[in-house]
Amino acid sequence: MTAVDLPAVPRVLIAEADPWSRDLLKQVLLNVRCDARLDVCADGQHAATLLGEKTYDLILADWELPGVDGLSLLRSVRQKRRSLPFILLSSRNDSASVREALPLAPTAYLTRPLNMQSLTQRLQDLLLNEGESVYCEIPPLAPGMTLPAFLERRREVCDGAPLRVDVKAAVQHSLGPEGLDLKQLEDQVHCDPQITAVLIAAANSAGYHGTPVQTLPEALHKLVPGQSMNLILGLALKHNVVLGDPGLVAYAERHWQLSQDSADYARRLARMLELDHERCYSACILHRLGDLALLRCLEDWRQGGGALDDQAIGESLDAFGAAYGSALRTRWRLPLELRQLIAGIYSLEGGVYSREALVVNLAVQMARLTEHEGLEELAGSKTARLLKVGLPELTRVRKT
Repeated sequence: MTAVDLPAVPRVLIAEADPWSRDLLKQVLLNVRCDARLDVCADGQHAATLLGEKTYDLILADWELPGVDGLSLLRSVRQKRRSLPFILLSSRNDSASVREALPLAPTAYLTRPLNMQSLTQRLQDLLLNEGESVYCEIPPLAPGMTLPAFLERRREVCDGAPLRVDVKAAVQHSLGPEGLDLKQLEDQVHCDPQITAVLIAAANSAGYHGTPVQTLPEALHKLVPGQSMNLILGLALKHNVVLGDPGLVAYAERHWQLSQDSADYARRLARMLELDHERCYSACILHRLGDLALLRCLEDWRQGGGALDDQAIGESLDAFGAAYGSALRTRWRLPLELRQLIAGIYSLEGGVYSREALVVNLAVQMARLTEHEGLEELAGSKTARLLKVGLPELTRVRKT
């Protein structure tokens, strides 16, 4: 396929086993051609079936696909369409693997971690004529659509929270002469619930094994540095990842601040009690993820032409915020232990809870106090008594 014979709307197949890498490829491609017709699959047999049913203008496939691998897909494609653009992705960078793939004439052989700039340039060359750009209008709401019905429909497919951190600046700040400094990157992004959730989810995906990852530092060290960087940068490509409505921004700021204050208190309390402070921090920074994701969907509602005021925002958060959080944590397969710890923030009724659960519950209660409210009543609460934490300790945590 050359620039002169590009179809009006290209059809692209993405075959990638890892869900987070698959999502990243999808976002990079849609950032180049937002109108592309995409088919996305997780195994080679499904990809082979799709290739038998449809005609594609571009294929991106992982060599390490389960079932039928990407190299076999490429071999099959080349038997029928020698010139069909096919980008082969692989974690194999040895010369023997390269020599095995080259006779099949892949349009590009890209090794992991992917170079995002190189991938974007390849896609631009394949999917755009020189100097061309494609603009996609935001589709209007369906006639008669109500806000509750819209939010219920979006609950199981929402993309998560808006970004609090400027990811490009964070990555740039963390790059040094020897590559990506993981500690610097952690310092830059640890306050962002969306980045934290995505990296933890990616570190627990099918491509990684072992003990479940429950904190941002663990996730950064389990993922290849280049993969962490790509996932973080890929978040900036998503739709409405930065809120534009001032009313929604104000709500987001309050939820971000509550998450941050809770996480800071939880870390201090856990350290004082010699508990897992990073795990407690992680649970608290994530506990408003659903509310933030809902705000991002409300931005979609507004851009689609829906009416939105302060009352509608508040009622939507009350009605859907918790459900959005639960749906995201389940769909992203965050570790059960972490989900249980987050649940302890909201309720300590009817069960036996760990000391970490008591810590996060107490930390959120502290964060919700106004500047004019004292700690005396909180020090007498059941949670504080179970932890054997009194007014002097709470005062010290608050002032630290």
